[in-house]
Amino acid sequence: QVQLVESGGGLVQAGGSLRLSCAASGRTFSNSAMGWFRQAPGKERVFVAAISWSGRTTYYADSVKGRFTISRDNAENTVYLQMNGLKPEDTAVYYCAARSSGIATPKNQYDYWGQGTQVTVSS
Repeated sequence: QVQLVESGGGLVQAGGSLRLSCAASGRTFSNSAMGWFRQAPGKERVFVAAISWSGRTTYYADSVKGRFTISRDNAENTVYLQMNGLKPEDTAVYYCAARSSGIATPKNQYDYWGQGTQVTVSS
């Protein structure tokens, strides 16, 4: 069992940066692949980024590649999403997720979810 709590969201101007954090509790965090997803109003929750349990493998959605960076600190049971060059279309609720198997992108392959943190990018 893994419990996830996101933080770091907020309001930022276009071109700005934010760093999201996801604090995990539970014995299996270091064995879990982690992902970030986002959901804009009236739209489906979509994949943003994922990282393997070791941190050696990462995946990104095309829309954020080159702007966002996912990382993790297994000693601190935390995964991060560094977001640079933010655009208004990045506005969404961002969710952290964990799965007890290898890295993946489909949201239905993740077992545990946080409550989300709002990111709003003004133009």
